Amino acid sequence: MKFVAVIRQVPDGESRLKIEGGKVDLGGVTMILDQMDEWAVEEVIRLQEKHGGESVVVALGPERFEEAIRTALAMGIDRAIHLVAEGYLDPISQAEALAEVIRAEAPTLVFTGGQQADWDSQALGPALAEALSWPVVSWTTQIELEGETQARAKHDLDEGAEVVQVALPAVFTSQQGLNEPRYPTLPGIMKAKRKELKKVPVSASSKVEILEQSIQEKSRLNKMIDGKDPVAAAHELVRLLHEEAKVI
Repeated sequence: MKFVAVIRQVPDGESRLKIEGGKVDLGGVTMILDQMDEWAVEEVIRLQEKHGGESVVVALGPERFEEAIRTALAMGIDRAIHLVAEGYLDPISQAEALAEVIRAEAPTLVFTGGQQADWDSQALGPALAEALSWPVVSWTTQIELEGETQARAKHDLDEGAEVVQVALPAVFTSQQGLNEPRYPTLPGIMKAKRKELKKVPVSASSKVEILEQSIQEKSRLNKMIDGKDPVAAAHELVRLLHEEAKVI
């Protein structure tokens, strides 16, 4: 069996971003392995530990992605393929480039993050499945293999969950609750430096062009509610949330 995790490197959620010339300036920003991709990596490692075979991580992005790739290798992934591409690529274009390499690897299944933090998009997993002509199970919180040709997966819904059976190979996307990712150990970090990391230049072009980027400015009303009368305070809070904040 062979298990593949597709990963991205994204800005740390604690980093302060700034705009220069209508584009996000990543200079000085701490970049990390996307958390949802981290769950995907952990699940691939667990599947390999349980069923044997090989684990591979595939990433499509600029040279700086190597740091995130090394993190996945330090967690326990066997080897990595880095499709080196500079500039922005939309999810469909990324999926097409990734599919070519993944198809050649002929894996049992592919795991990727349910939502990419830098795009705030859920498109990559389904787009990759479409490019591969494979089935997809999104927002997976549990998976069990039934031999090498079937998998049973639990899939989150808005008001509950459902269990599905899917033919392999297939694409799965991760969700919080799937697992608890392990921390790379010092021996794992040292081993990662010696593991295979194949770099493949990619000249894909994006179907979507980003014209301008901006950071949403949020202002606070700083309204204080008198808490002497809890019932009245609760009514006032609900009114403010409904009429002014418009969140309920």
